[in-house]
Amino acid sequence: MAVEQEIRKALSEAFQPSELEVINESHQHAGHAGHDGSGESHFAVKIRAASLAAMPRLARHRAVQQALQAVQPRIHALRLDIG
Repeated sequence: MAVEQEIRKALSEAFQPSELEVINESHQHAGHAGHDGSGESHFAVKIRAASLAAMPRLARHRAVQQALQAVQPRIHALRLDIG
């Protein structure tokens, strides 16, 4: 399964979001450190979920990182917009 699909699946299962965008930004980092040539190294995630909105900012980030624990080793950079 592609990394983007794994991210989407893990976050959907963990938070049942009302809004979820997973954007592969790897092409913007070609030739930079961390770009492994796979085309799946840099991602941006925008997620909105009631369960996350009730948490403090740091707790939201920790919860998302925990949900992505299985896929995290394959990601070099992850930009989060959580609400």
